[in-house]
Amino acid sequence: MLPAFEIDAKFIVMLMIGAAVFALVQGLTGVFTVATQKRQVNRRLQVGEKVEGISALVVELRKQRGLTASGARSENLRWLSNMIVASGLPYDQRKWLTYVGASALICGVGGYVLLKTPLAVPGGMVLGGVLIPLGVLKWKAGKRNAALGFQLPQALDIIVRSLEAGHPVPAAVALVGREMSDPIGTEFGMAADEIAYGATLEQAVERMAERCQHADVDLFAATVRLQEKTGGNLTGLLKLNANTVRDRHKMRLKIKAASSEGRASAMILTAAPFVALGMIIMMAPNFYGEVIDEPLVKYGLAGLGFWVFLGNMIMRRMIDMRL
Repeated sequence: MLPAFEIDAKFIVMLMIGAAVFALVQGLTGVFTVATQKRQVNRRLQVGEKVEGISALVVELRKQRGLTASGARSENLRWLSNMIVASGLPYDQRKWLTYVGASALICGVGGYVLLKTPLAVPGGMVLGGVLIPLGVLKWKAGKRNAALGFQLPQALDIIVRSLEAGHPVPAAVALVGREMSDPIGTEFGMAADEIAYGATLEQAVERMAERCQHADVDLFAATVRLQEKTGGNLTGLLKLNANTVRDRHKMRLKIKAASSEGRASAMILTAAPFVALGMIIMMAPNFYGEVIDEPLVKYGLAGLGFWVFLGNMIMRRMIDMRL
């Protein structure tokens, strides 16, 4: 009977520990949720609490996006400037250079430790100092663009309802900047600040399209430009614009669903050789252990990894459907 009692006691103790951990997680989640709700809804409003005046706010927001005080991009390495602006990350040149240098140093030292050859140092530094930062920027820009495309119809609906209620266009744009979260809230907020600073609606929306580099935002800018040049019912045009953006988003989701099986197969086939290699090393370490230190084997494995990566990139480009 004693062992059974011990098992029951252990079970009760584990149950109590699990309940305590669950309660702790729920409590921390509630605290962070309340703190998040108390924070300003987007970055522009957070910056607005720290600076005074529309002009200072516009300049500060532009600097944080990697733009000049006038809103222009750097002409040096313009493609890199475009990626920085599209990523939406707060730009601080000193911090970014520190992170890139640390990444290059870590990858260079790690490559030398793993491969035991001086040639791995420059390769690792290129990986950590160039490829990884560019990959992070591209990933952040893609993620931000996806969020922009999802939020844009809601923003256009807010503008339409505001115009139907009799508000002027600048007030409708500013309402989106106050009520919606990032990234669309900050973008429309910057446009509203530029309008208040003296720009026309067309100029502010054009600059927003240049910052976002998103096809749906370009369509919105073209709609505003068309209405500015030819006149007409802006509310009706924006309704059509919102419906078009929604239809494009639905089509993207349909394409993603239709290609999900192929993408899953590609991921499985790509991971299979590496999983098999790991299992062989765990079950029979001497299978590759006797030759793993040979330089030819190291270079061969590195070459195979590169060709797998290159093949996946080529296939991704082949099936990348843009609407």
